[in-house]
Amino acid sequence: MVLKVLAAAVNAMLPSKYYVHAIISILATTVVWAFAQGRTTNRERDMHARVVLLTGGFTPLGLTLMQNLAQRGAHIIALSPKPVQDPEVEILINLLRSTTKNDQIFADECDLTSASSVRSFCSRFLTAKETRLDAIIFAHEYQQLGSMIGHQDPAVLTQERQNASLASFLILTLLLPVLLVAPTERDIRIINVVNPFYAAAAPSYSPTSKPPLSSPLFHQEGWRSLQMVILTRHLQRVLDALPSGGQIPKTDDSTIHVVSEKMQKSNIVAVCVCPGLSRSDTIAPLLNAVRGRDQSVLGIVLYILLQPLLRLLTKSTTSAMQSVLHVLFLPTPFKSNVRQGTDTPEEVLKAGALYRECAVVNLRIPSPVMADAANEQVPDDGELGGVHLGQAVWEDLEGALKEWEKVNSQVDEKAVCDEGPSVDAPSS
Repeated sequence: MVLKVLAAAVNAMLPSKYYVHAIISILATTVVWAFAQGRTTNRERDMHARVVLLTGGFTPLGLTLMQNLAQRGAHIIALSPKPVQDPEVEILINLLRSTTKNDQIFADECDLTSASSVRSFCSRFLTAKETRLDAIIFAHEYQQLGSMIGHQDPAVLTQERQNASLASFLILTLLLPVLLVAPTERDIRIINVVNPFYAAAAPSYSPTSKPPLSSPLFHQEGWRSLQMVILTRHLQRVLDALPSGGQIPKTDDSTIHVVSEKMQKSNIVAVCVCPGLSRSDTIAPLLNAVRGRDQSVLGIVLYILLQPLLRLLTKSTTSAMQSVLHVLFLPTPFKSNVRQGTDTPEEVLKAGALYRECAVVNLRIPSPVMADAANEQVPDDGELGGVHLGQAVWEDLEGALKEWEKVNSQVDEKAVCDEGPSVDAPSS
């Protein structure tokens, strides 16, 4: 009786002549959704006793990464722009510790918009008893800057983008000496997480000609993304060009396959990862539907109304982080397990590459024309614009970093002067 009533109800809502159409629609929707969510990593790795430094840890993607790494036993240091004692930071850290049953999750204050704050954190870390680092994940540059709703000062946004990149560059240069003196058996990874608009700037990219303030939002975001991709590739060239005598790890384990050093010359691997279009980190900021002073009521309403479409065509944070986990879990060319019954090693991490959807992206960027191409200490591989473009990006960031620190120190001095004398100072 119940089945007859149910069949009658189904026939009333959907006549039998439309069954085929309904099935095709459901299948098409499922395929589109699966394609939009992207690939899921098929790799796994035990992260116990491995120390991961994470920027952008309190963004949606960062929190999801922290949870997944903590579940695998990683020791996590998440940088927070707020003080460690801030209730929001304390609650999130304690919640992650309790849900993942991992007490090795810590927050450290570091405002990535301030050069002095970045230097202060690095000084604290370098003077601590334990300076081990197995991975640095720069996730703070993935979140979208700029919106399609409301007016935002393009000059301010450009400065914010540059400061975010300079913070990554400053942390990298300050902590790199510690990584270089680490035991060569240690597998160290530097991962830059970039936004998905790099292709918009690839055809005309030049580090010396930054996009004008009037250029489209996606082009400006893509320029920032591409800059970090090129920087990461050049960093790997520099690492590979270092003397290799002490860089090749040695192992007595017969299950470890050590390949030719032509594939990788350093135990430090630098890669870029693009997680794709995320609802929380890309679409919500584009609509000004995130908490903050620029929050838009119209953007929030649109974000809610568009949820069915967004859930079909864009990624959740869990899907977005898969490529990040993939490059963190893949074995490097130094240490890759040989598959049983074959001499062919499994997939290994390509040093200096850009990954998206758990695969290497073959991105072509025009190389600058250079007259003095002879006697190079760093050989030109022609990838991602070649060595000369990489050098130009590195030098441009070095110059911008000096200016940023100079301006930052002036702001700090002004703030101290504006505070006036201390309340403990004796009165005259």
